[in-house]
Amino acid sequence: MQKFLDKTRNYFTRTDKIFWAISFSISALSLIFLLSVSRTSSFSYFKTQLIAIILGYLAAFIITKSDYRIIAKHYPIVAAVCILLIIFTLIFGTAVTGNSGIDARAWIKLPGGVSFQPSELAKIGFMITFSKHLSVLKEKNELKSLLNVSLLGAHALVPIALTHLQGDDGAAIIFFCMFLSMAFAAGVQLRYFLAGFVAIILSIPILWNYIFADYQKQRIINQINPEADPLNTGFQQIQGKISIGSGKIWGQGLFNGPRVGSNSVPIQESDFIFSAVGEELGFIGCCVVILLILFMLFRTLKIALLASDCLGTYICFGFFGLIASQTIFNLGMCLSALPVIGVTLPFFSAGGSSSACLYLGVGLVQSVFMQQHDDNISDEMYEEI
Repeated sequence: MQKFLDKTRNYFTRTDKIFWAISFSISALSLIFLLSVSRTSSFSYFKTQLIAIILGYLAAFIITKSDYRIIAKHYPIVAAVCILLIIFTLIFGTAVTGNSGIDARAWIKLPGGVSFQPSELAKIGFMITFSKHLSVLKEKNELKSLLNVSLLGAHALVPIALTHLQGDDGAAIIFFCMFLSMAFAAGVQLRYFLAGFVAIILSIPILWNYIFADYQKQRIINQINPEADPLNTGFQQIQGKISIGSGKIWGQGLFNGPRVGSNSVPIQESDFIFSAVGEELGFIGCCVVILLILFMLFRTLKIALLASDCLGTYICFGFFGLIASQTIFNLGMCLSALPVIGVTLPFFSAGGSSSACLYLGVGLVQSVFMQQHDDNISDEMYEEI
């Protein structure tokens, strides 16, 4: 027993305890919010989230027992698994049809009626493969080459294109944001970002006429005038804002929100979980949620700056880009500042695939911290000798 306690103590000594504390706090709040939302449905979002969190932490623990550098060496396997899973989903996956014409084939039905969304795992896989790609170019001092930057863009285009074909453009946008975050951290020259931005601006007519689905166009139009279609494309955002506003400063109390209880906001357990937070815990509760996510982001950046090598830095920036972009887009959706694009609030929204896979990212960031910690100890021992 003493040996087990010593090993446990040694393990947590090597990890970033502040990062764990932030993660545990977010997990606990997520479960509380989903327990409240679950009272409106026969389906227990709380139970599903709890299982996902437990599995996620177990996976994170396994990753922290490994060296992220060894994991990254197996990037071809990681890439192949993620790509094949998405292609499999495109062919054999389950299509989920929502309001306003949305039709996304992005889930795989597993035994027991459980659904899995491969794009969530692919986000973590992209953190690994793209970080490895960047680190190799950085070590060879080849990041200034137009050819190599183009190849980086092609690397990112694979998951972006595949998730677009699935009808999951929310995931495609997140992959793009992760690409930007990691490429910026690696020092890709600003001129390439500017060229990409100009290309996107010039391609807007093509995107509008040939790429965007009708429901996506309607959501963008509705964003300009939210009251244009209040009973269809504008309904969710209008109801979400009403719920958030009804909470005022302190909220109406956990498990006491009448709009949460009547399920007034469609998909309040997932994309619009922030509306439930606003109604039941008010402005203060919303600030707590945002601050916890900001603490996690700042801590991730600190670990990135302390990383032993550029590979670890890029992995952390991949996780930063993932969490930051999803948070910005989700809050923008809930506050009607951005169109609805089907992006969940990281860690808080219901979704077993998303929650479990996000903890894989937590494990990778912890692994970066632990290897830096171990490398420092090794250096100190070498100096003493």
